[in-house]
Amino acid sequence: MACELKWSPLLPILLLAGMVGISHAGNIAVYWGQNGNEGTLADACNSGLYAYVMVSFLSTFGNGQTPAINLAGHCDPLSGNCNVFSSDITTCQSNGVKVLLSLGGGAGSYGLSSSEDAQSVATYLWDNFLGGSSSSRPLGDAVLDGIDFDIETGNSAHYDELATFLSQYSAQGRKVYLTAAPQCPYPDASLGPALQTGLFDNVWVQFYNNPPCQYASGDASNLLSAWNTWTSSVKVSGGFYLGVPASTAAAGSGYVSPGDLTSAVLPGVKGASNYGGIMVWDRYNDVQNSYSSQVKDSV
Repeated sequence: MACELKWSPLLPILLLAGMVGISHAGNIAVYWGQNGNEGTLADACNSGLYAYVMVSFLSTFGNGQTPAINLAGHCDPLSGNCNVFSSDITTCQSNGVKVLLSLGGGAGSYGLSSSEDAQSVATYLWDNFLGGSSSSRPLGDAVLDGIDFDIETGNSAHYDELATFLSQYSAQGRKVYLTAAPQCPYPDASLGPALQTGLFDNVWVQFYNNPPCQYASGDASNLLSAWNTWTSSVKVSGGFYLGVPASTAAAGSGYVSPGDLTSAVLPGVKGASNYGGIMVWDRYNDVQNSYSSQVKDSV
């Protein structure tokens, strides 16, 4: 006797859940701010390519220093004209793009000397970039969505406390997103303790300028091994992103061509249940090489 299939109102929900579970669709995050020829922040957000844009960098902070932002050729912080980006930030957010301020970078003068120093930096960030108030907000009145940790120099001391202090501001009504960009060797020398707090929403691991754990000459095994270590060792509330350079000029080593990314790398990383997408360094090189536009449909 033939089996009769009976309709259930749960069937569409179950089918949708199954589709979501296997699709592993991801987003793209990008760093903006280190090349005056990359176009405006609004240009980046209006491109439709990105879910997250990190304004980079707040390159001086901590140790009693006056915090300072460095946006290359985009503006002169000393003259106060970086506040022109306030309207760009609101444009980004109206497009559903989250805008974060990135701390650190590969060059700069930064570090935290004590718990009190971490608290002071957190207060500064809240008042000058997030939901607080200050008469000298460097990027204007727009409220950024969160803070990105791209700590590449100095030691790891007190960044876990900085993350804790920043996360506490979410209790004031608007969530403060926390993201981080560790190097691919695990654990990261600068962000190891901070990432173990479990307070970060997204982590974009830099799989470049680190030969032991990056893609090389058609071989993705080292990258995938490091990816599996990261995704199984650190708890995030959002997802892990594969950090790649947008062109051969964007990093000293570790470039993955769009074709290799989609055919040899993404199939391996998308198996992680906490896969979030890719992070592209940086917007200028992405414009020059059209990297994100070539891979977006596969991410």
